[in-house]
Amino acid sequence: MARRPIALVTAAVLFLEAPGIVAINAVMARFVKIQTMSLDGMDPDAMYTGTWALGIASGVALALCGLVALVAGIRDRRPGRVGRGLLIGCAVVHGILGAVTVGLIGWGAFAFMMLVLGLIVLTLVAYGKGYENGAGPHEGAPAPA
Repeated sequence: MARRPIALVTAAVLFLEAPGIVAINAVMARFVKIQTMSLDGMDPDAMYTGTWALGIASGVALALCGLVALVAGIRDRRPGRVGRGLLIGCAVVHGILGAVTVGLIGWGAFAFMMLVLGLIVLTLVAYGKGYENGAGPHEGAPAPA
């Protein structure tokens, strides 16, 4: 199985997605600021600041998940417990956002979110529980012919 290329492609996609999500939130923050929007009387400046904060936090989280996948691909070892937790959380968020985007944006955005979800899950499965160090055979496995 091609573990390294899968992890490296996953890292590249997550690194490209991180500034994209920050840019989308920057556009939304700009709309909130220009139109002085508020929800239920909330201060528009708080909405503007919150939108920026969410965008930056999401971008950092995606970059961190990309870093976990990159390190796994370079070392050809499964991520640690925290790294797997980050990737699982990232996969869950992509699944939920994919379900939301199909109704709000369309099938193209849904397909992209499912592609990223698939890459993250494939990275997690490729470096599964039985895979510890290197690509050698498992203990008890028959020797190759």
